[in-house]
Amino acid sequence: MNDHVVVVGLGFGDEGKGAVVDALCADGPVSTVVRFNGGAQAAHNVIADGRHHTFSQFGSGTLAGVPTWLSRYVLVEPIALATESRELEALGVANPLSLMSIDAEALLTTPFHVAANWARERARGGDRHGSCGKGIGETAWYGLLAGASEGDVVEGQRVLGEPGPAPTVGDCLNPAVLRGRLDALARFYEPLIGDGPDVDELVGLYAAFADAVRITTGDEAGRLADTGRLVFEGAQGVLLDETYGFHPHTTWSTTTPRNAKALLNGRRARVLGVTRTYQTRHGAGPLPTEDQAVLERFPEAHNGTGEFQGAWRAGHLDANLLRYAVHCCGGIDGLAVTHLDAGGLKVATGEVLEDLPDPVSYLEDLLGVGVLVTGTGPTRADYAVRENSPHDRVDVGVGGRDRAPV
Repeated sequence: MNDHVVVVGLGFGDEGKGAVVDALCADGPVSTVVRFNGGAQAAHNVIADGRHHTFSQFGSGTLAGVPTWLSRYVLVEPIALATESRELEALGVANPLSLMSIDAEALLTTPFHVAANWARERARGGDRHGSCGKGIGETAWYGLLAGASEGDVVEGQRVLGEPGPAPTVGDCLNPAVLRGRLDALARFYEPLIGDGPDVDELVGLYAAFADAVRITTGDEAGRLADTGRLVFEGAQGVLLDETYGFHPHTTWSTTTPRNAKALLNGRRARVLGVTRTYQTRHGAGPLPTEDQAVLERFPEAHNGTGEFQGAWRAGHLDANLLRYAVHCCGGIDGLAVTHLDAGGLKVATGEVLEDLPDPVSYLEDLLGVGVLVTGTGPTRADYAVRENSPHDRVDVGVGGRDRAPV
């Protein structure tokens, strides 16, 4: 598989994107893993050579030695990034931050955003949205407030005060600018969270962060794409997309390939959709095929109940949701199927629940594309990468299997 590859989840997240990205990087050659959405809420598990890490902001190719670039579409949390760097160093990755570069236009997630996220979600009580509690939605929302005034309603939330410009990674190179933007952020959120963190302390931390990573400007995506093979690592799943997901249980992020394609600017890439052999969801929101028996049969080693996100849930594979996810992507070029070691599977086709003895053949027939990556267990050794797909690319319509080879 020599083209650039865009990896997207076809579910509600937790499909196995991290393990798939690691497998692609280990299969090589890959010059850079590009993150094109989300932020510090990502939790992509990779187990390789006796090491396990849950990747959040570092790309999931790090254990394979592949550098990461965080694009302008990623929400960057420097304090969490430093913590993740220390965790990777403890696993034997030498100077992890030397493998990291970040677009100057990427928005900063700060402790102010996190505290506001917690306050809003707690206030919702039993109507919580299923937030990860990492400040992601709050960061994205504040970034939309340019030109807004106190009392305005933006994306369903009332503006509490006078917003300032949203702080970015590039601001960390200019302490005076950064301090002004953090001061405005503190004043804006004071009615919601009270006294926040010390701004001067944050300025010092963020200056150290700017010294430790390479901050890029200009068309870094084009430069990377023209000098090496890229794997674009998506976060969350298409069914949580800010446009196509089922509100209000969605993410403040574009989880389809759209951002990756914008970064590539017309360059060719394969879109690889990732699915488990059964359906999962972490937290509140619809899960039509939910079945407690499936949850009990397939215990989850690296997912549990979170204070804000809620419980881990599972159900049978859902053919209609898979077709809808592919439609939202504008079509896919291949599939990665994980958890193929699970047995006794079923698939929901409308109101009918059918046996699923051969998930690979079923999914290839359902979606009209070949399975290019298979995962039969949790470790890198359990993954296999194929070079070519026996099927043409298709755009699967919501109402039928309309073939549209490109």
